[in-house]
Amino acid sequence: MTPFRPCHTFMGRDEEAKAPVPGGIPGRDSSEEHIMLQISERAIAKVKQLLAAEDKNGYGLRVAVQGGGCSGFQYGLTWENEQRDNDQILDFDGLPVYVDPMSGMYLGDVSIDYVDGLNGSGFKIENPKATGTCGCGSSFSV
Repeated sequence: MTPFRPCHTFMGRDEEAKAPVPGGIPGRDSSEEHIMLQISERAIAKVKQLLAAEDKNGYGLRVAVQGGGCSGFQYGLTWENEQRDNDQILDFDGLPVYVDPMSGMYLGDVSIDYVDGLNGSGFKIENPKATGTCGCGSSFSV
Protein backbone atom coordinates (compact mmCIF):
# COMPACT_ATOMS: atom_id res chain seq x y z
CA MET A 1 0.00 0.00 0.00
CA THR A 2 1.22 3.49 -0.83
CA PRO A 3 1.91 5.57 2.31
CA PHE A 4 -0.47 8.44 2.96
CA ARG A 5 0.71 11.57 1.21
CA PRO A 6 -1.49 14.51 2.15
CA CYS A 7 -1.98 17.02 -0.57
CA HIS A 8 -4.38 19.37 1.15
CA THR A 9 -3.88 20.77 4.63
CA PHE A 10 -6.08 23.20 6.48
CA MET A 11 -5.18 25.29 9.47
CA GLY A 12 -8.14 27.37 10.59
CA ARG A 13 -8.57 30.20 13.03
CA ASP A 14 -11.62 31.01 15.13
CA GLU A 15 -12.18 34.44 13.58
CA GLU A 16 -12.46 32.78 10.16
CA ALA A 17 -15.11 30.31 11.28
CA LYS A 18 -17.88 31.71 9.10
CA ALA A 19 -16.07 31.82 5.75
CA PRO A 20 -14.65 28.97 3.68
CA VAL A 21 -10.88 29.12 3.71
CA PRO A 22 -8.58 27.31 1.29
CA GLY A 23 -6.19 24.76 2.75
CA GLY A 24 -2.43 25.07 3.01
CA ILE A 25 -2.20 28.77 3.78
CA PRO A 26 1.42 29.61 4.67
CA GLY A 27 2.47 32.19 7.23
CA ARG A 28 -0.10 31.46 9.92
CA ASP A 29 0.74 32.23 13.52
CA SER A 30 0.64 28.83 15.26
CA SER A 31 -0.80 30.41 18.42
CA GLU A 32 -3.96 31.22 16.41
CA GLU A 33 -4.41 27.75 14.91
CA HIS A 34 -7.57 25.96 15.89
CA ILE A 35 -7.57 22.86 13.72
CA MET A 36 -5.28 21.14 11.27
CA LEU A 37 -6.85 18.53 9.04
CA GLN A 38 -5.36 16.72 6.06
CA ILE A 39 -7.46 15.08 3.35
CA SER A 40 -5.85 13.17 0.50
CA GLU A 41 -6.71 13.81 -3.14
CA ARG A 42 -8.09 10.26 -3.28
CA ALA A 43 -10.48 10.95 -0.38
CA ILE A 44 -11.62 14.28 -1.85
CA ALA A 45 -12.28 12.65 -5.23
CA LYS A 46 -14.24 9.79 -3.61
CA VAL A 47 -16.42 12.16 -1.57
CA LYS A 48 -17.17 14.20 -4.70
CA GLN A 49 -17.98 10.98 -6.60
CA LEU A 50 -20.37 9.79 -3.87
CA LEU A 51 -22.08 13.19 -3.66
CA ALA A 52 -22.60 13.22 -7.43
CA ALA A 53 -23.94 9.64 -7.41
CA GLU A 54 -26.48 10.58 -4.73
CA ASP A 55 -27.37 13.85 -6.52
CA LYS A 56 -26.35 15.89 -3.46
CA ASN A 57 -25.68 19.22 -5.19
CA GLY A 58 -24.53 21.89 -2.75
CA TYR A 59 -23.53 19.37 -0.09
CA GLY A 60 -20.20 18.83 1.57
CA LEU A 61 -18.72 16.57 4.22
CA ARG A 62 -19.12 16.92 7.97
CA VAL A 63 -16.20 15.49 9.95
CA ALA A 64 -17.16 14.98 13.59
CA VAL A 65 -15.92 13.39 16.78
CA GLN A 66 -18.60 12.00 19.05
CA GLY A 67 -18.59 10.32 22.42
CA GLY A 68 -19.03 6.57 22.21
CA GLY A 69 -17.39 3.42 20.99
CA CYS A 70 -15.22 1.04 22.98
CA SER A 71 -12.46 3.60 23.57
CA GLY A 72 -14.50 6.71 24.36
CA PHE A 73 -14.68 8.62 21.05
CA GLN A 74 -15.61 7.79 17.49
CA TYR A 75 -15.40 9.60 14.16
CA GLY A 76 -18.40 10.49 12.07
CA LEU A 77 -18.48 11.35 8.35
CA THR A 78 -21.83 12.59 7.07
CA TRP A 79 -23.23 14.73 4.28
CA GLU A 80 -23.93 18.34 5.17
CA ASN A 81 -25.37 21.35 3.39
CA GLU A 82 -25.88 23.83 6.24
CA GLN A 83 -23.47 25.53 8.55
CA ARG A 84 -24.35 25.14 12.22
CA ASP A 85 -23.53 27.68 14.92
CA ASN A 86 -19.76 28.10 15.33
CA ASP A 87 -18.88 25.62 12.58
CA GLN A 88 -15.71 26.08 10.63
CA ILE A 89 -16.12 25.47 6.92
CA LEU A 90 -12.90 24.23 5.39
CA ASP A 91 -12.39 24.21 1.62
CA PHE A 92 -10.59 21.24 0.08
CA ASP A 93 -10.41 21.68 -3.69
CA GLY A 94 -13.97 23.01 -3.82
CA LEU A 95 -15.33 20.47 -1.31
CA PRO A 96 -16.78 22.15 1.78
CA VAL A 97 -15.84 20.31 4.98
CA TYR A 98 -17.79 21.25 8.12
CA VAL A 99 -16.23 20.92 11.59
CA ASP A 100 -17.93 21.87 14.85
CA PRO A 101 -15.85 23.41 17.67
CA MET A 102 -15.89 20.32 19.95
CA SER A 103 -14.78 18.02 17.13
CA GLY A 104 -12.09 20.51 16.12
CA MET A 105 -10.37 20.00 19.48
CA TYR A 106 -9.76 16.34 18.59
CA LEU A 107 -8.97 16.68 14.88
CA GLY A 108 -5.52 18.28 15.19
CA ASP A 109 -3.07 16.52 12.85
CA VAL A 110 -5.75 14.06 11.69
CA SER A 111 -5.40 12.70 8.16
CA ILE A 112 -8.21 11.22 6.09
CA ASP A 113 -7.51 8.97 3.13
CA TYR A 114 -9.58 6.66 0.96
CA VAL A 115 -8.20 3.14 0.58
CA ASP A 116 -9.33 0.53 -1.92
CA GLY A 117 -7.84 -2.94 -1.72
CA LEU A 118 -8.44 -6.66 -1.56
CA ASN A 119 -9.61 -6.46 2.05
CA GLY A 120 -12.19 -3.79 1.28
CA SER A 121 -12.45 -0.10 0.72
CA GLY A 122 -13.33 2.90 2.81
CA PHE A 123 -12.16 6.06 4.46
CA LYS A 124 -9.15 5.66 6.72
CA ILE A 125 -8.69 8.18 9.52
CA GLU A 126 -5.32 8.44 11.22
CA ASN A 127 -4.93 10.43 14.43
CA PRO A 128 -1.37 10.64 15.81
CA LYS A 129 -2.72 12.09 19.06
CA ALA A 130 -4.88 9.05 19.81
CA THR A 131 -3.48 7.18 22.81
CA GLY A 132 -5.53 4.06 22.19
CA THR A 133 -7.94 2.44 19.77
CA CYS A 134 -10.31 -0.48 20.00
CA GLY A 135 -9.95 -3.76 18.12
CA CYS A 136 -12.55 -2.80 15.50
CA GLY A 137 -10.64 0.40 14.70
CA SER A 138 -13.67 2.68 14.80
CA SER A 139 -13.11 4.35 18.17
CA PHE A 140 -10.19 6.01 19.93
CA SER A 141 -9.07 7.63 23.17
CA VAL A 142 -6.86 10.64 23.84
